[in-house]
Amino acid sequence: MTPAALLALAALAAAPAAAPSAPPADRILVMPFENATRDSRIFWLSEASAVLLADDLNALGAHAIGRDERREAFDRLQVPPAAVLTDATVIRIGQLVGAAQVVVGTLEMTGDTLTVRARSIVLEPGKVQASVVEQGAASDVYATIERVARRIAPSSAVTPDEIARQQPPLAAFERFIKGVLAETPAIGIGYLNDALKLYPPFDRARLALWDIYEEQGEHDLALAAVTPVAADSPWAFRARFRAGLAELQLKDYDAAFATLKALADRTPSAAVLNDLGVVQLRRGSTPEGGRATFYFTKAADADSADPDYCFNLGYAYWVDRDTQAAIYWLREAVRRNPADGDAHFVLGTALAAAGNAAEASREKELARRLSSTYGQWEKRPSTESVPKGLERLKTDVELPHGQGVVETLAAGEPRDQRDLAAFYLDRGRRLFEEERDREAAVELNRAVFLSPYLADAHLLLGRIHLRNGRVREAIDAFKIALWSHESVAAHVALGDAYLQAKDPAAARAEAERALALDPASAEAKRLLERAGPREGADPQGPAC
Repeated sequence: MTPAALLALAALAAAPAAAPSAPPADRILVMPFENATRDSRIFWLSEASAVLLADDLNALGAHAIGRDERREAFDRLQVPPAAVLTDATVIRIGQLVGAAQVVVGTLEMTGDTLTVRARSIVLEPGKVQASVVEQGAASDVYATIERVARRIAPSSAVTPDEIARQQPPLAAFERFIKGVLAETPAIGIGYLNDALKLYPPFDRARLALWDIYEEQGEHDLALAAVTPVAADSPWAFRARFRAGLAELQLKDYDAAFATLKALADRTPSAAVLNDLGVVQLRRGSTPEGGRATFYFTKAADADSADPDYCFNLGYAYWVDRDTQAAIYWLREAVRRNPADGDAHFVLGTALAAAGNAAEASREKELARRLSSTYGQWEKRPSTESVPKGLERLKTDVELPHGQGVVETLAAGEPRDQRDLAAFYLDRGRRLFEEERDREAAVELNRAVFLSPYLADAHLLLGRIHLRNGRVREAIDAFKIALWSHESVAAHVALGDAYLQAKDPAAARAEAERALALDPASAEAKRLLERAGPREGADPQGPAC
């Protein structure tokens, strides 16, 4: 490939793929404000401040991220919801949800006066854009937070009265917040029901009840919680989506299909189309409903970057015994998420059925490296080795994911793909060394898309994950790097990740494997020392 052609393809890859529902580029993440003096009177305001400020920013025309998406990011990073976070951790969370800026702050109560301090941090330069201090009576928290919002958001013609009309009574809102923060389901349900008694139109509380009931597996109560939400409510779409999910879990497939189909006819989002496919996969295709693969294809068309849609499509084709179509879509799934063990295993099974024994063995071996579960699956009869129920549901809360590299890049000759993958790997390595992790990950993912088992790219991606606190993702990336090409560096990196995951035995095993490859490796020796002795071993050695 000529240098000019290489650069032309690079420019093509740098352009983002079309995404009908792409989030706005200037999204704002509002974090719970810190209760500076640990005042028990205002503990609930820590979370309330974030919810209210995000609501007010949206009302004023900004693009604030909601609580559900923030909570999903906390779960992904395994950050305790009540933890006091450093600015560095806040920035990581902001990057995960695709925010351009984050707002952090503190609360302090003196007598009956509430003092709110807020800082708006722009992520890319990492600079404070605005620093705000507002005070007001504790009973006037709505107005105080609104003044903060107006000093952060662009100028707006929205009046205070228009914002106030969207807010429930403060007593109901306080119970709502205490309900979502409750440590036990029973306490949470009690607070949320109290909020609804105080203010029956409080649909946000109904969705929070759905969350608790659904998490407890009480799908009938979850369905009952959101059924009263009126069609003209601002929360109507989410309520109907969640009703459809509850009906699906209750195996009322006809009702689930009708609920989700009505949503898809009005707003054909990828998540709704995907879940329609799940309904059809579980109940079987019907003349009036169509095949699962139809809906999964629509979902993949709507959001080609999401690996779950590719997996569901490949898995559905496998269920339909269309082996070649299954192989194609499962390969696309592992391109987008090389750490997807289910996709590797089902792909391996499909390749074996197609007579490609060598590649099938390779895919299943990688699946086993990612999890011991797949070794158990292989012990089943060949017709049952791929379990039922692997299809993936989507909720109405989905974190942004990186745009996939346009498929035309994969259509060239193998030599061209290798050259271009090396080009992206080199750019990614330089960006990683400059600690520009976000940009480095984009380049490395492009390299992996073109060459899914490029060990150096996976090793660097793992180091980016580890540097940003995503330990589980780092472990998966290092495992793939080792499977692709065993090296001392990858064993040591995996060992470091295991130490961060508080698994010293696994870290020691990686150090020993690294030393078997290179007995003189100083990094491996340091890892072995940090991992400590084997459990039960005498640290002083055998007695004389």
